[in-house]
Amino acid sequence: MIPPAFDYTRPATVDEAVRTLADAGEEAKVLAGGQSLLPLMRLRLAFPELVVDVGRIAELRGVREDGGTLVIGAMTTHHDVIHDPLVRRHAALLASATATVADPAVRHRGTLGGSLAHADPAADLPAVVLALDGELVAQGPGGRRTIPAREFFVDYLQSALAPDELLVEVRVPKADGWGFHYEKFHRVAQAYAIVGVAALVRRDDGHIAEARIGLTNMGSTPVRASAAEEALTGAGDAGAVRQATEAAAEGTHPSQDMSASPEYREHLARVLTRRAVLTAAGMG
Repeated sequence: MIPPAFDYTRPATVDEAVRTLADAGEEAKVLAGGQSLLPLMRLRLAFPELVVDVGRIAELRGVREDGGTLVIGAMTTHHDVIHDPLVRRHAALLASATATVADPAVRHRGTLGGSLAHADPAADLPAVVLALDGELVAQGPGGRRTIPAREFFVDYLQSALAPDELLVEVRVPKADGWGFHYEKFHRVAQAYAIVGVAALVRRDDGHIAEARIGLTNMGSTPVRASAAEEALTGAGDAGAVRQATEAAAEGTHPSQDMSASPEYREHLARVLTRRAVLTAAGMG
């Protein structure tokens, strides 16, 4: 389908983009890589009066260190996240999971910030940033504010961003020394995950000292498997991990659609969490 008519602007700086959004109000949409917004517009599920293309703003790209944190520009493409040496060294879970997103064409155009701002619970990267205890930095007319990932995803396709705010950075603590794995189940290659699991595991003296688990497509937002995280503390063998990960679906509210029932998604969450944790912990 052809989208309805809209106005288009391409600001050169973040400040210009924020002013444009503030002037337009709720009638504007930000265009990053276009891999989420353009399909919605073609299906007439989104019909902005103004599209604000931030694709040429250089300050929104790149990766840098800030002490114990990696700072990733919101317009950094999936391809660049996968291959960036800082990400691969200090946040390898993010690089590994990003490599499973869609196909090479999408990974070359799609952006980390665009995926997160779209707030689709079936997308891979929101659950990953949630597991990494990441933070998202938004800039609006009043300046910048930092939003913890656990507060950023509000509901299905809804984030904490105000209409006049632009996502500018993603901050993730360095995860040096943590084991990691992203496990997902989907019907066909390139499709969204029916369920996905992002696991980070820190071991001490042969036992799991801490686990972080983000779940993809287990509710209207990405969620942490808090009950399983708690149960995994102290687990020292595969049997203990299997028992602890039975709690992976507790507190979740998976949907029913053509791909799966809620009960099947709960089953997948338990199975995939067990696989992801065993791999991350080196017990698989």
